[in-house]
Parts: sequence; C-alpha cells; structure tokens
Amino acid sequence: MTANTTLQIRQPAPATPKPRFLWGVSTSSFQVEGAAHSEGRGDSIWDTYCRRQGAVKNGDTGDVACDHYHRYAEDVALMREMGLDAYRFSIAWPRLLPNGRGPANTGGLAFYDRLIDALLAAGIEPWACLYHWDLPQALDDLGGWQNRDIAGWFADYAALVARHYGDRVKRFATFNEPCVFTLFGYGLGWNAPGIGDKAALHKAIHHVNLSHGAAIEVLRASVKDASLGAIHNRQPCIPCSSAPEDAKAAQRFSDYWNDAFPSPQHFACYPPALAEAIEPCLKPGDMAAIARSVDWFGLNHYSPHYIKADPNLIGASFGAPPDDVPRTPIGWPIVPGAFRDTLLDIHSRFALPIYVLENGTAADDELDPAGGVEDKGRIAYLQAYTDAMQDAMKAGADVRGYFVWSLLDNFEWASGYSQRFGLVYVDFATQRRIPKASARWYADLIAARRARAAAAIPLDTTAAKG
Repeated sequence: MTANTTLQIRQPAPATPKPRFLWGVSTSSFQVEGAAHSEGRGDSIWDTYCRRQGAVKNGDTGDVACDHYHRYAEDVALMREMGLDAYRFSIAWPRLLPNGRGPANTGGLAFYDRLIDALLAAGIEPWACLYHWDLPQALDDLGGWQNRDIAGWFADYAALVARHYGDRVKRFATFNEPCVFTLFGYGLGWNAPGIGDKAALHKAIHHVNLSHGAAIEVLRASVKDASLGAIHNRQPCIPCSSAPEDAKAAQRFSDYWNDAFPSPQHFACYPPALAEAIEPCLKPGDMAAIARSVDWFGLNHYSPHYIKADPNLIGASFGAPPDDVPRTPIGWPIVPGAFRDTLLDIHSRFALPIYVLENGTAADDELDPAGGVEDKGRIAYLQAYTDAMQDAMKAGADVRGYFVWSLLDNFEWASGYSQRFGLVYVDFATQRRIPKASARWYADLIAARRARAAAAIPLDTTAAKG
C-alpha cells in the first residue's frame, strides 16, 4: 500500500425501521352505535329501510344496536384489555350533518371527540372510515348516490371531519366495501335503499368513485401527515360448474365485486365489462379526479364466492360451494388459501401496503352454563386465516395490519341480530358485554406476536410481521 492510498471502508447503510404491525378490530356506526334519535342525529337510509315491512329479519332495527354511543368507554376498556393497537370505526354522516349538508350537529361532533380521546388515552390508534353505508336520508331524497352532486356533498362532509378530527386522527378511509352497498343497494335491491335498477347501479358506482377522489383531495390538503385509503372487498369468484354460462357469470360478478372501484381508483379505468355501461355517466376529467394517490390498500376478505348464471340484471348471483368445502354456520366457505392468494394478488397488482380491515366469522354463539362463550369454531377460523396471512407475508406480501370483524356482536344489516360476528358477546336485552374465548385467544396471539417482534434482531423480517 503506497503512502497516499486511503483505505475506504464501506459502512453498512442503517437498517430501515420496519413499520409496526397493527392488530385491531373493526365496527361501523349504524351497526353498533344506536342512539338513533339522540342529540340531533338525522335518519339514514338504513333507518328508513328497517321500517320497510319484511326488509330486515325479525323486524330488527339499529335504533339501539349495541348502544356504543353511550357505552363507548366500556368498549374502549375491552379493547385495551385485549392489547389492541388500533380501532377502525366509521363516522355516521347523518350524526354530524343531519341533512347531509348545511349546519353541523354539535352533539354528533362531540360524540366522536369523546370516542377519539378515549382511544388515544388508552393507547389505541383511531382509524376513521367516512362512509359505512348509512347515507343521510335527506340526501337520498335528492337522489343519493344517483345524483352527481353527491361528490361535492361528500367532499364538504370530508372537510368537516378533517377540520374537527384531523389534529388527532391521521388514518382515514373514504369508503367501506363500496362494491357491496352499490350492488346490493342499487342493483339487486337486497339492502338500503332497496333499488333494483341497472342505470341506478352504474350511476351509483361512478358517483361513489368521484366522491372518493374528492374526499382524498380534501383530506390530503387538510390533515397533516394523513394516511389515506379505501376499504375494498376482494374475493375470488369461482364458477359453480364447468358450464360456460357459469364461467361468464363468475367473470362478470368479479368485475362488479372486485374491480368496479379499485380499478378506477388506482388505474383510472373501469373493467371492460363495465366501461360501456358507465360511459353515459362520464365527463371529461372524471377518471383523473377519481385516481388520487393513496397510501395503503384496505382489504375485507372472508371467503371465495361461488358464482352461477342468473337472469338478474348483472347475469350472476351466489351459488353453493362444492360439498367438500367446509363452511361457517351461516354457509360461507372456509378457504384460508384464497385469503393468502388474494393478499399476494393485491401486492402484485397495486404495490401498496395492505391492511386487512375485516376478517372473521359468524357463529351460533350462546352463553354456556358458566356464563361464558367457548367459540372454538371462530378460534379455528381466525387461526387458519392469520396463518394464511403469515404465509402470504413470507412470500412477499406487504401486509401491515390485521383487524377482526368485529369487536361486538351487532346489527348485521338485513340479517338483523341473527348473526353474531363479535369477539365480545352482547346480551341485547341488557347490553351486557361478555368477552368470548376468541377474545382471549386474540389477546394471547397479539401478545405472543408482539413479544416475538420485540425479540427479533433489527434485520429479521419477522419484526415487521407482528
């Protein structure tokens, strides 16, 4: 080595900190809050739909639901006891704006102040969804999602939320499962507002997409350090038979279910089967307005769909899974491998961090003689699906959070109170909360994964995987 030669030692680059994996639970406003006529809340389309004869099983309503509006502190304490990192809830548009627009309702604003502050005090991150199906009835009277003006109304609502809560809430979703509330509410007539019309369905799809883009723009401009996305239901659509008509139906159903919203929101285009139907709704600049940059992909997944041809307005409907496929008590197929494959597909297609914001199962839960609920079937389901998620992560899927549906047994839309999805049993007559065995299992899972992550060396990828 000559005297003027300097030995250059390359220092290793500092390891990029792995994002903390989030464990949480989800609920929605209409399904848990109750207090339907308290402190200035206006009616939603679901209040109206519940009053329709025969629309909801047993004539159930969301008037009281789980009374989360008054019992939120007890529910936050349950979340803290489970060791949860985050709580995904939705904000009721008619609670903040009883007429959907105009003056804000101070009572409604104050409720979410109390909830958010309680979550933060408990060390639980609030994840707020702007829309989980409860459109103000006053806006539906003006055409609702069929009226293009709703994009502006939704942007104004998003601006109110951003101004009032953006100092404490950074995680916002625009919509939860837009494929479900448009297809079931405007296409097939199974949910509120109970319309079955092809033109109404396609208008609703496009106007929801426009509203998403408008809200993303408002939230991005108004909330410092905002982390934004939308929550999509993505599930493989499998033909019920080898018949060509079932294969065609499965593809068509997938276009509505899986791609009517992610495709325009991320790629500025509709799937080919919908493009012609949506075209009459389009105006110049619409697709650019829809495809705003987001920070993560929110996934709700329960099972694959088995699809058959049907003479309804989209030419497809749900069929029965093969006899050898296990099912939940409400008949949904149990196929953890489909969850793994869906996560990998999203990772490949969208190249965004993924948060699983709903996964779970309904069961025929009853109190046992000791006063508890030993929901072994739910535990087996959650174990299988979280294992499948871990398999997807090992294969490269960038999954950063997992939220169980749901914290509480609640109002399950047209099924009323007949289906129990909660980690916590709710005695609806008394509103008593009783954590099920699955709540204890979930708490143990979180503690074990957190301990494993803490013990891992910095470059060990398990540190990012909970």
